[in-house]
Amino acid sequence: MVKLSVIVPFFNVRQYAPDTLRSLRANARDDFEFILVDDCSRDGTPEILARAQRELPGAVLVRHERNGGLATARNTGIDRARGEYLTFLDGDDWLAPGYYARLVAAIEELGCDFVRTDHVQCTARARSVHRVPHGRRGVVLRPRDAILPADRSTSVDYAYAWAGIYHRRLVERGLLHFTDGLRTAEDRPWIWRLHREADSFAAVGLLGVFYRRGVASSLTQIGDVRQLDFIRAFDQVVAETAEDPAADALLPKAVRTYCAIISHHLGSIERFEPAVARRLKAMSAAALRRMPQGVLEEALDSMDVQRATRLRRLRRRPAVAGAAA
Repeated sequence: MVKLSVIVPFFNVRQYAPDTLRSLRANARDDFEFILVDDCSRDGTPEILARAQRELPGAVLVRHERNGGLATARNTGIDRARGEYLTFLDGDDWLAPGYYARLVAAIEELGCDFVRTDHVQCTARARSVHRVPHGRRGVVLRPRDAILPADRSTSVDYAYAWAGIYHRRLVERGLLHFTDGLRTAEDRPWIWRLHREADSFAAVGLLGVFYRRGVASSLTQIGDVRQLDFIRAFDQVVAETAEDPAADALLPKAVRTYCAIISHHLGSIERFEPAVARRLKAMSAAALRRMPQGVLEEALDSMDVQRATRLRRLRRRPAVAGAAA
């Protein structure tokens, strides 16, 4: 019986993959498996993973013939996983020794569908602890009760898939897979679905994942068209939340978050290629017009003047053909 399946996508991370794999070795256990998904890397990562397949206990190597992106790679790993529990790690991050044993112990003690954890963010040599934005620790709760309030950071804003552990029953209920093909913001529809539809969760103050920021190959650092997938991701969040029985209560949170992300990207628009920047404005304007307008007005009224003015002005832009997400 496999207790834990760890799903680790890799794409052109030759510089960082050895650290990731060493940390997995420091977490190996006879009943753990590590599903290493090579998402069609071209930089020497495949050779590193081939060696890991031989040397890392519990390693299972899966190769994509075409690059599908992080969401698709994670889905490949989920489909291959045999564990009672599942978790994720990105191919350029790393772990503290023995972390996964403590993580499994935490969810087994609590007996819930999923557990969310804190993490350490690493930017160059700087380290900072980032905590699940949920005050009650080690207490099993209904996930949907942690979505609100709309005007504060909550559990659905802490969308990192690797900051937690998930029971296999979530796979069987169709709640753990990601939206295939999303190139960025893939965690957003995923975390919202978990919180709307799973039965139980808990947050714990367990540190052990080291999240590497500022990686040159990361999509968060690249201003190309793939970044615009956040619009498709949040369209999905809004559409699925609108179908929820508690849509009247939950939609203000989904719309306000969507607006905040649009404003964030517009505020750093200079990092995008010029053609992508123009498309960002057109697609964002169309997205604002697609939102439930009454809910959108309430969201804009609750935001600071600078962001609200920027978004209202954008919404009034003339529609452009082909601007839909």
